[in-house]
Amino acid sequence: MNGIHDMGGLHGFGPVAVDPDEPVFTSRWGSRVFCMTQVIDSLGIWNLDEHRHEIELMAPEDYISHTYYGRWMFAMERILERRNILNREEVDRRTEEIAADRRKFTPLQPAGRNWPLAEGDKVPWGAWRKNEVVEPEFSEGQWVRVRNIHPPGHTRVTNYTRGKAGEVFRVNDQAWVFPDTRAHYRGENLQAVYTVRFDAQTLWGEEYAEPNSYVYIDLSENHLELMQED
Repeated sequence: MNGIHDMGGLHGFGPVAVDPDEPVFTSRWGSRVFCMTQVIDSLGIWNLDEHRHEIELMAPEDYISHTYYGRWMFAMERILERRNILNREEVDRRTEEIAADRRKFTPLQPAGRNWPLAEGDKVPWGAWRKNEVVEPEFSEGQWVRVRNIHPPGHTRVTNYTRGKAGEVFRVNDQAWVFPDTRAHYRGENLQAVYTVRFDAQTLWGEEYAEPNSYVYIDLSENHLELMQED
C-alpha cells in the first residue's frame, strides 16, 4: 500500500544522524516490546507480514511521532485485541495501575542460565525462507523492470523502484515467502528473490544522485517483469 511508512527516497526529512555509539536499545521498554513481539510471532497468533501491515495502518501523524518500537507496540495491541486475546480496557487499566504505583513490575532474572542462548534454545521466528528450491524465472545479467503496482494492502516493493529498470545481480533461488499475499492469509506463494542492481540516477534522476552510484535491492519474483528487447 502507499503511505508515509514507505519513506525510502522521500525528501524533506533532513539528514540521518548516525551515532557510532548508539546502543542496541535506547530504552528498556523498547527491548521488552522487541522480545514480546518475537515470542508472539513464533506462536502463530500473527505472521510477520500481517504485523508489518498493521503498522502501515497507523495514521500518518502517529507514524511520524512514534518511535520504532512504539510502532511495534501499536501493531501488537491492535492484533491481540482483534484476536480477542487482550482488550483495550485491560491495557489501559494495567497502565493506570503501574502509573499510580498500585502494581509493581518486577523484571524476570535470568538466574541459572548461560547467556547468550544456545541455538537450540532460541525461539524460531520470521519463516521468510523454506527448505525448498524453486525454479527462478530470471537469471543473473538479465534486465528487469519493477512492476508498477499500487495494491491496497501490504507490499514489500518500495515506491521509488516501481516502473524502474535494473540488472539482476544475484538469484536467491531458495523458496521465499511472498509477503504481499501472506500478510492477508492468501497463501505463501513461494518464489525466488533477486538482488537487483539499479543505477542511482535511474531511481532519483541526475539532479539528486551521483553518477556511477548503484543501489542493490532484494525483490520478489512477482514484483518483476522481464525487459523486452527493442
